[in-house]
Amino acid sequence: MGEAQDEAMTGAQRLLSGPVAVVNVGLEGFAAELRQNGVEAIHVDWTPPAGGDPKMAAILSKLGV
Repeated sequence: MGEAQDEAMTGAQRLLSGPVAVVNVGLEGFAAELRQNGVEAIHVDWTPPAGGDPKMAAILSKLGV
């Protein structure tokens, strides 16, 4: 491994060396599954603007909504 890969691995090891806490965006089932397995998880109920319709999202952004 190169030096950059070694540093990245060290960072990942530090990140995962303690308890894991997750912010889940989207499907609530993912957060529920994590909680059932003892992982602290916060769920954010989010959907794409305009239901994911790019044209409608562009119109709404022009309106400042």
